[in-house]
This record gives sequence, C-alpha cells and structure tokens, in this order.
Amino acid sequence: MNLYKNSLSTGKEGFYDITHKVKECLTKSSVKDGICVIFCPHTTAGITINENTDANVPSDILLGLKNAFKEDPNFKHFEGNSLAHLKSSVIGCEKTLIVENSELVLGTWQGIFFCEFDGPRKRNFYVKIL
Repeated sequence: MNLYKNSLSTGKEGFYDITHKVKECLTKSSVKDGICVIFCPHTTAGITINENTDANVPSDILLGLKNAFKEDPNFKHFEGNSLAHLKSSVIGCEKTLIVENSELVLGTWQGIFFCEFDGPRKRNFYVKIL
C-alpha cells in the first residue's frame, strides 16, 4: 500500500528531524522512481524542509515565527493556542518530494522536519510513496 504511519513525542515547541524516518519508509516501499508525500494531520503542527546541518537554523526559524506572530487579546479561540494555529498554517501540513533511483531528492543541506507549535504531544505523520 505504501502508506506509512509514524509517531513521535514532542516537547512544547520545536523542530524534529524526521528525515531518517521518511527514508526508512522509502526503503520499505518498492518505489524506485516517483513521489513521496509527508503529511501532518494536526492543526497546531507542520512539516517543513530546511537546513539540517546547523542546529541554529530551526531555532532561528522559531524565533522568526515568534516575532512574526504575537499574542493578541482579541484572539477568540477558546483553547488559547491561536499562535500555534497561525504558525501551522504558515509552515503547512505537507511536503512532496521526488523519488529517483530509490532515493529522496533533497539538497545537500536539506532535511525534513516535523514542526511542533503546541506540545508536548504524542504526534503522528504519514508518508505516502507513489
């Protein structure tokens, strides 16, 4: 079927490198050339692709998001996590990658990150390989 459910436990807010988990899913599939879709089914989390060699990059992105989205007393969402929803909407809940010769096509410095904006939580993400 080539649909793989993955789980992770997160802290309050952070980026979690899931590149290795996605590659494991690709190894399990029989797809040599195609598409890999990574999907996050949560409204306060997301998926992004960015640099995975400098640990300061994810923290800088989180700082930028914190500066871009400020708490507002006019937010009406009863759970009080409107900022997490805003960040999730901007980052997005899915990414699509090319698969060539049974490998993900990623740039030299690129990795795939699960982005937590409202943890700690037990989270899931799905990998579909076509």
